[in-house]
Amino acid sequence: MAPTLSIATGLLLFSISGFNCFAHTIFQELYVNGVDQGQLNGIRVPDYDGPITDVTSNGEHKHLLVDIICNGGINPYHQPISQTIVPVPAGAQVTAEWHHTLAGADPTDPADPIDSSHKGPVISYLAAIPNATQTDVTGLKWFKIWEDGYIASNQTWGVDRLIANKGKVTFDIPSCIPAGQYLLRHEIIALHAASSYPGAQFYMECAQLQITGGGNTEPSTVSFPGAYAGTDPGVTINIYYPPVTNYTVPGPDVFTC
Repeated sequence: MAPTLSIATGLLLFSISGFNCFAHTIFQELYVNGVDQGQLNGIRVPDYDGPITDVTSNGEHKHLLVDIICNGGINPYHQPISQTIVPVPAGAQVTAEWHHTLAGADPTDPADPIDSSHKGPVISYLAAIPNATQTDVTGLKWFKIWEDGYIASNQTWGVDRLIANKGKVTFDIPSCIPAGQYLLRHEIIALHAASSYPGAQFYMECAQLQITGGGNTEPSTVSFPGAYAGTDPGVTINIYYPPVTNYTVPGPDVFTC
């Protein structure tokens, strides 16, 4: 006899497949110490809000390298790409704002800033770069400066807190890193379909920063692609059953001064 699905399981699978079609998001606005830098200003944003699902590259298609770094390959950038480099003092508080589409905040859209089914962590990385507006972003060395993962005591995710704050998350730029130009890679990993690989959905954009002040601490770094693997327990995970009791955000530890 062929195996059968319960009604509840069938409805869950149907819901997940439906959410995959439309419930996307884009990081599109940056605040520095509470000051809005303007929508799309200083950020490389795609027109389409779809995810990246491949954390690696087979070397045959260069866009795969770009996609997991700053997007912009299979989801081409909105034109013209902003040439603004946002000045940010070392130690500053920055806020990233996400919305479902480039239309911005829409209180009538149930999937703005992202559909609530898209549970997962929110993460921020920095990489020093010779020119923050340069096209080539391959080969950069990234360090993680912030993450918001899973709180087991109340079963909530970073995405839940992002939604509660109307698409905004706030974190600090390390005070001890050298001054210079950087890319801020800000990311959501949605895990609603991550029980097998590829299934996790990676949403990321890169903001162009000029960090001033600071110190001379050189953090240990990772590469993209390379920082994540499809076998990572934070990338391939069933978040429905058994219930999640512990979650490890993928990538390196958060750098602290």
